[in-house]
Amino acid sequence: MINRIAGVFARRGYNIESLAVGLNEDKALFTIVVSGTDKVLRQVMEQLQKLVNVLKVEDLSNEPQVERELILIKVHADPKHHAELKWLVDIFRARIVDISEHSVTIEVTGDPGKMAAVQRNFSKFGIKEIARTGKIALRREKMGASAPFWRYSAASYPDLEGKTPVNALVGAKNMKPVAKNDMPVGGDVYPIEPSDGFTVNQVLDAHWGVLNDENISGIQSHTLSMLVNDAPGVLNIVTGVFARRGYNIQSLAVGHAEVEGLSRLTTVVPGTDESIGKLVQQLYKLVELHEVRDITHLPFAERELMLIKIAVNAAARRDVLDIASIFRAKAVDVSDHTITLELTGDLDKMVALQRLLEPYGICEVARTGRIALVRESGVDSKYLRGYSFPL
Repeated sequence: MINRIAGVFARRGYNIESLAVGLNEDKALFTIVVSGTDKVLRQVMEQLQKLVNVLKVEDLSNEPQVERELILIKVHADPKHHAELKWLVDIFRARIVDISEHSVTIEVTGDPGKMAAVQRNFSKFGIKEIARTGKIALRREKMGASAPFWRYSAASYPDLEGKTPVNALVGAKNMKPVAKNDMPVGGDVYPIEPSDGFTVNQVLDAHWGVLNDENISGIQSHTLSMLVNDAPGVLNIVTGVFARRGYNIQSLAVGHAEVEGLSRLTTVVPGTDESIGKLVQQLYKLVELHEVRDITHLPFAERELMLIKIAVNAAARRDVLDIASIFRAKAVDVSDHTITLELTGDLDKMVALQRLLEPYGICEVARTGRIALVRESGVDSKYLRGYSFPL
């Protein structure tokens, strides 16, 4: 599916500036940034809508929106510059995720303007590597607007005391459950093909997970980091290698790299060490690809970004904010009947927060793919989770 969508842009000569894909077992949300006139973009949207498994295409360019990007930036860190680096980290509300004798890896979230300022200010220290997600966005809810999300959960509106409006089940009587066995299998995701009268739930579910531990067959999730030319059609060519060999892409994030004219593509692909090794050899044959590394067995810092909109009113807002503070999530938008949270972390953290917020009613979720950079310190934090402290 990723290859088909990228192909629509490639065949028309459009360069995708950024791409964020939140993949799920049965659905996926693509957030794509591309330049063009309104007329041409409308034509592209019409072409995308013709794809069999595309359920909905929206242009949020002219609407009020919450937009965020995530960037991991590794800079040279001379000891005499540590104080200035820490000062800049505090100014941009960033976090240090890894530090070694000669480098520091920093995590920053914000809008595209903030990302440009971060890169400009840290460039004087010498940028070694950059991994960034594409932009994700959710529509801002209007203040004073009617609350269309009450039906998701009674916990969202405790002051209703269980009262149900007359039209509570309007639109729900035609809903038909889709069994797992009825879902078509193939491509990058396992899509639900809606039949007449069936309404597809548009909320992305984080529970699909990633294969962290090797199973009996030796299959595990491999994280690949690639440097490619920033040119139209390159994403279509790269994902075509995966599609032709039947690899299922679990996560994908594309953004500008540290060198002008190059983009860094980070993807998560399940497979054995042997099969992924052969895949890497095939990728190296591409003219547009400069470097590909399988960093699965190296210590690396990984992050994802999620925007999640929850249906709450004033009575339940305090409970949601208490949960958010535990996960260090930020409230980035609030209306009379919703609140939008921003969260960064690994997949386990995303799943845990989403499960806790499900009883309140989740309206929308936007997620980036995973980005990762090798830890120069050599410390692999996942091996520390099973130990009691102090070590």
